[in-house]
Amino acid sequence: MLLIGMFDSPFVRRVAVSLKLLDIGFEHANWSVGRDFDRIRAYNPLGRVPTLVLDDGEALIESAAILDYIDELVGPARALLPRSGPERRAALKLMAMAVGAAEKCVAQVYEEAFRPPERRHAPWVERCREQMLAAAAQMERACAAAGAGAWLVGERRTQADVTATCAYTFMSDTGRLPADPAQFPAWRAHAARCEALPAFQAVRAAWSAPKS
Repeated sequence: MLLIGMFDSPFVRRVAVSLKLLDIGFEHANWSVGRDFDRIRAYNPLGRVPTLVLDDGEALIESAAILDYIDELVGPARALLPRSGPERRAALKLMAMAVGAAEKCVAQVYEEAFRPPERRHAPWVERCREQMLAAAAQMERACAAAGAGAWLVGERRTQADVTATCAYTFMSDTGRLPADPAQFPAWRAHAARCEALPAFQAVRAAWSAPKS
């Protein structure tokens, strides 16, 4: 399989980490939605990432759909998203909150990266920031409720942990979260615990490696 997209995207990264956690081999196309837009569109007409190209040439788009396929591939016993019931709903809710926070962070980054200063709409940027921080506060409460050293849902690691960590790291790396260590300590600690896992470390190493 071929995973298209740069690992600085939290959405690409959560797919890559999930593949690593489940021991599913894949090749990586480190393509940018800016620089490599036309190359990506050969597989995904939207020109968006992540895109996962299967061995038979079928291309899956959007991280949620890709993660659903990965879980189906490994079966319910190994799937990262609980199969049904309250744990599944809890995991989906946390994933939606983390993804929402990351999306609002991306909106702020794009506004600064692609729109000239005189064209930026400060009230809209501030609204995105408020939404991001509200979602972050909810993630903080969830991590604090789970407790130090615990997974977010149930007794095992789930996709909620993967997605929450990828979202936190992206928001932190882009400087959109408050630098004050008193802000979001439980979410920070949970992300640090996950980032120490080999699957996260492997993707981080590939992300940080010099690009040819």
